[in-house]
Amino acid sequence: MSTEATTADHASILLVDDMEDNLVALEAVLGSLNEPLVRARSGEEAMKALLRQRFAVVLLDVRMPGMDGFETASNIKRLDQTKDVPIIFLTGTDNDAGYAFRGYATGAADYLTKPFDPWVLRAKVTVFLELHRKNQQLEHMLAREQEHFDELSLRLAAVERQLADRGFDDMTDVRRQIARMEEILREMRRRRSV
Repeated sequence: MSTEATTADHASILLVDDMEDNLVALEAVLGSLNEPLVRARSGEEAMKALLRQRFAVVLLDVRMPGMDGFETASNIKRLDQTKDVPIIFLTGTDNDAGYAFRGYATGAADYLTKPFDPWVLRAKVTVFLELHRKNQQLEHMLAREQEHFDELSLRLAAVERQLADRGFDDMTDVRRQIARMEEILREMRRRRSV
């Protein structure tokens, strides 16, 4: 496992259901993943939790009083900071194909009926946890590359100022700046090839 993977933040899982028994069952099934499980008993609570922290995946009950699962999913997908969070719909209604279609239409990544197979649910959630970790690694890598590009831009601007101020007489500092830029570029190429 890479250093980035071991130091990455935990990939929290949001459990949204108005029934205590269902939340307890989800916690029992997903507890072995050793990731933070956050409860929400309504769509409103889920939205507040999503605005407070990042989640790797949301397990969302379809039927809830007030804001139901479909409305909650629509709100999740509407906000820039939450639109990419995958949603797995959970419902006790398996005989209505319209529910599944509506779930996918609102942006759900998956749809399971209750009672669900614990192994299947854990496997699906594990896939989304891994995707979340890979996305975090990519974000860190892109941030490092942006820092390198910013440093290169600053160094290039310094070289340009020196050339404009001094003419071509004093090239020692210019050569040092160019050597440092080449070193940064080599490091960036090396990281991309790994």
